[in-house]
Amino acid sequence: MNFPWPEMASTSAAALSAVAAVGAWVAARRANATANVVASIERERWHADLTPQFSITIERAEGDRSTLDVQLIGPLPLGHLDEVNIAIVSSDDADRTSTLPGPPTQEDIDAQVWGPYRFTHGADGADAHGSRVQAVSMQVGRGRPFSIEMTRAPLWQEGGDAQERWRSRWRGTPLCLLITCRRGGSDQWVIPCEVENPAPRVSRL
Repeated sequence: MNFPWPEMASTSAAALSAVAAVGAWVAARRANATANVVASIERERWHADLTPQFSITIERAEGDRSTLDVQLIGPLPLGHLDEVNIAIVSSDDADRTSTLPGPPTQEDIDAQVWGPYRFTHGADGADAHGSRVQAVSMQVGRGRPFSIEMTRAPLWQEGGDAQERWRSRWRGTPLCLLITCRRGGSDQWVIPCEVENPAPRVSRL
């Protein structure tokens, strides 16, 4: 009986080539996936290393007005930020969901700044409620001041001492900010900050 050795050898070689090709393809897929994972980890690390660092202080003035001094202090490789959006957020963790009919409405509650300070209306592009200002650009090592003023009691808070009770409630409470930073088309950081609320200046005669 004659065996077709040449044909069998040819078939075996073809099968081995196919197996090798599949193995190479699988290895390439795994290598590509590994490279993508490594690249993603590096991008996340790079993004974290470039997280903007701010030095923020309140400089008290006479009366209700003060200055919020915001300085971008690092990191140096960051270079600059195209947009710095600063918003004042609630200085406590209270749930202010309106559950009763009539005033104040949820819109009224959301419009109130719940904390010691708000941005001064009409200054620095502040909105009507004083909760945020117009976005600005910043260079590392530079910054800018923003005008702020003490918040006022909500219109629905009753009593002749409403303002005093409101001020007393927030006296010494940190000012809470949420800063959204952007650079280029894709880099974004959202940074919560607490700013020490200094004691009022005492006028000396």
